[in-house]
Amino acid sequence: MTTKERILALLEENRGTPLSGEVLAEELGVSRTAVWKAIKDLQKAGHAIAAAQNRGYTLDTDSEVLSEQGVRLFLRNKSLNLVVAQELESTNLTAKQMAAAGAPHGTLVVADSQTAGRGRRGRSFASPPGTGLYISMVLRSALPMQSAVLVTSAAAVAVCRAVERAAGKRLDIKWVNDLFYRGKKCCGILTEAAADVETGGVDYLVVGIGLNLLPPEGGWPEELAEIAASIFTPGEHVGRCRIAAAIADELLALCTALPDTSFMAEYRARNLVPGRDVDVIQNGERRPAHALAITDDGHLLVRLPGGGQEELSFGEVSIRFQ
Repeated sequence: MTTKERILALLEENRGTPLSGEVLAEELGVSRTAVWKAIKDLQKAGHAIAAAQNRGYTLDTDSEVLSEQGVRLFLRNKSLNLVVAQELESTNLTAKQMAAAGAPHGTLVVADSQTAGRGRRGRSFASPPGTGLYISMVLRSALPMQSAVLVTSAAAVAVCRAVERAAGKRLDIKWVNDLFYRGKKCCGILTEAAADVETGGVDYLVVGIGLNLLPPEGGWPEELAEIAASIFTPGEHVGRCRIAAAIADELLALCTALPDTSFMAEYRARNLVPGRDVDVIQNGERRPAHALAITDDGHLLVRLPGGGQEELSFGEVSIRFQ
């Protein structure tokens, strides 16, 4: 690590507590001038570091800048392969490139913003800076390709658990890959898999998560105002690094345990879809149905207007709220 990164790591470990320039210099084996220059660079990057004579440098407990040092501080596995960037084209794209190059199970990519974020079916995913968390994880799995839907279900439960643990906010799930907060979408999940052609199984998966933390400056665009939500309001302390680490911890734990599906009980309990009339959207076609239940495989069981039943392994549903 550079001197600046090492200083940030020490300040992160001692948030709210002043560290003198002398202590930092001795700890890192550098000059006081090098410490001063590094602090100035960190302040320019947005880190809320106060400098007080005879006290030293203090990283504010509410500092919200996303950093590798900040995320790693809260991770259970401190040695996790981790990339944190202020801006990427797409965290899923970066994670897939790393996976193809041999990145290990659990490799984590986190960004403050994306210039070409994607949702399902190639849709764009708005990812402005300072408002969300964009996270992708590489998973090495022996699961058959048809069981990959379980990874998306596990990711939904993982994000719900993480947000509740780190921020005290309860989220709901909408089959198959959306999370809702107070009746509006706040998170999307995109799972992409690379097949192992020799075994017919999965070579690796990349799970991408886009979570709205704060509303964008100026509010949501007109087309999203009625359907999109953020889990915090302006002025609330967000704790971005803590939430990112909590999501990584929960996601890695659940996905590493697959094919154990004990988490599906929570997936069903949090799900908004069963018991409602819905429109099923598959291959560009929309048809009415009544959602009955979600299976242990993550499939949606629906009753069709003619009385027959169908088990859906993919697609989308639009809930008809009465």
